[in-house]
Amino acid sequence: MKRNAIVFGLIAGAIVSIFMLVGMAICNGDPNYNISMIIGYAAMILAFSFVFVGVKNFRDKYNNGVLSFGKALQLGLLITLIASSMYVITWVIDYYLFIPDFMDKYAEHMVNNIKASGVSQVEIDKKIAEMAGYKEMYKNPLYVVLFTYFEILPIGILAALLSALILKRKPKDPIIAS
Repeated sequence: MKRNAIVFGLIAGAIVSIFMLVGMAICNGDPNYNISMIIGYAAMILAFSFVFVGVKNFRDKYNNGVLSFGKALQLGLLITLIASSMYVITWVIDYYLFIPDFMDKYAEHMVNNIKASGVSQVEIDKKIAEMAGYKEMYKNPLYVVLFTYFEILPIGILAALLSALILKRKPKDPIIAS
């Protein structure tokens, strides 16, 4: 089971990390964060399809076609944890080495968006304060890691739950001949 978790976790992690790097490269040149978010979440869905593939592979090839919900969920969560950790490590390296001004640009983008929406100055001031708080939190590496995990883990957990529900299979009862 560990081998499957590692193999499929690494595949999923590579996919989501590569797409994230591409998305950030696009976004850094032209700060349209909506495109980057679309690329990122599409990559997460693609990557976490390997949770399903990994669980099915384990059930069919290594577990005689039988798998409990608990074991399937455990395997799915391990794949998710490996992939998510790769994503977080990639983001931390990218952020600290290549785009340390990301939060400044992102905060400016969010404030400009709310200004363009025509809301009141009170709402604009709230957004400015909110983004200032995020920028302050992002100065702490622990928050960078936590925010990044919070971005990806819920999708992976959902994929693990769905995979476990779909792929669980009880052993067939032997036919009793009389």
